[in-house]
Amino acid sequence: MSLSPTRVPTTGVRRLTATLYGYAFLDDFVLLYPVYALLFAGTGLSLHEISSLFALWSLTCVLLEVPSGVWADQVSRRRLLWIGPLLTATGFALWVAVPSYAAFAVGFVLWGAGGALGSGALEALVYDELDRCDAAGRYARVMGRARAARLLGTVASLGLAGPVLAWGGYPAVGGASVLACLLTAALATRFPERRERPATAHGGWAETLRTGLAEARGDRAVRGALLLVPAVAAVWGALDEYVPLLVRDLGVTEAAVPYLVMLVWAAVTAGGLLAGPAERLGTRGLAALLAGAALALAVGAASRTLAGIALVGLAFAGFQLAEVLADVRLQHRIEEARRATLTSVASLGTELATVAAFGAYALLGTDLSHGTVFAVLAIPYVVTAVALTRAKAAPA
Repeated sequence: MSLSPTRVPTTGVRRLTATLYGYAFLDDFVLLYPVYALLFAGTGLSLHEISSLFALWSLTCVLLEVPSGVWADQVSRRRLLWIGPLLTATGFALWVAVPSYAAFAVGFVLWGAGGALGSGALEALVYDELDRCDAAGRYARVMGRARAARLLGTVASLGLAGPVLAWGGYPAVGGASVLACLLTAALATRFPERRERPATAHGGWAETLRTGLAEARGDRAVRGALLLVPAVAAVWGALDEYVPLLVRDLGVTEAAVPYLVMLVWAAVTAGGLLAGPAERLGTRGLAALLAGAALALAVGAASRTLAGIALVGLAFAGFQLAEVLADVRLQHRIEEARRATLTSVASLGTELATVAAFGAYALLGTDLSHGTVFAVLAIPYVVTAVALTRAKAAPA
């Protein structure tokens, strides 16, 4: 009997992590990922039209990010995690059924809505369930592995996209993507959730939002953690959408593009697995990580060589690791009742910055090559690294 208190939390952690890793893998096992920019271009869309679609995607997330986060603090987070993939599946089906700018736009709105429902809800559910098992200290390692599982899903989709595209064209790639979304929704129903309805939920949506924002205003550590997340996540989150176009500029065939993009994401997967040990990095260590990744991005992208693509992968691995560490800092500083709300506020900042990055890319890409634009957009990471160093040096 004395072993039961240990066994129960262990069993709970295992169920949570197994479901999380499977969910994360399937959520990114989407064969459309490496080729949808090519689908858009093949349909006749210009660079400005493609960038406007990416911006619409982010704007949808901007509008729904915080409301969905507040909702996740008031209702079942698990419910939102299975509704989201169903919306995404509908959008992907539209893309291949009626490929046109309008269909792509509606699909991105549905995809953005599905992503917003899961953003904040997933991190909050995982952290709180780990905390109930006295395992909150494992959050960085668990989320790092979840990110790695996502990237494994991405890498697997990159490896299969080429053969499936050659075999059945975009309808086959789209059908496989829809199936992956349906499986993701089914697995989400297995997430454990023992959270009681918080007291703030009785005050309604507005009260939950007000108390969450008050926490951010009144706590400097929370406020700093909220700002760090978009500073780390936004630019490389926008650049990854253009990686296939960057690779294509090397002069390779379209069938070879997914394989080279797969190399980039294989490096990013390795970066996610380092999150546990890297949690020991201090503020200066994080600043050095960002500066090194920015240098690798600028040199690799500007070189326009296969070796340069490897450097871009190394840079993305550094940004992925830094993004996990920024999320860990945030989760450790906020309370359970407002966890999804404030996580969504951080995601809102990320989406706003991502929209700006898409706009900057469209403007710069008019006169510059993709490699040069990638190099220019490494600059914000240097600025963030300098800001972190100065913050460390400033008095408490």
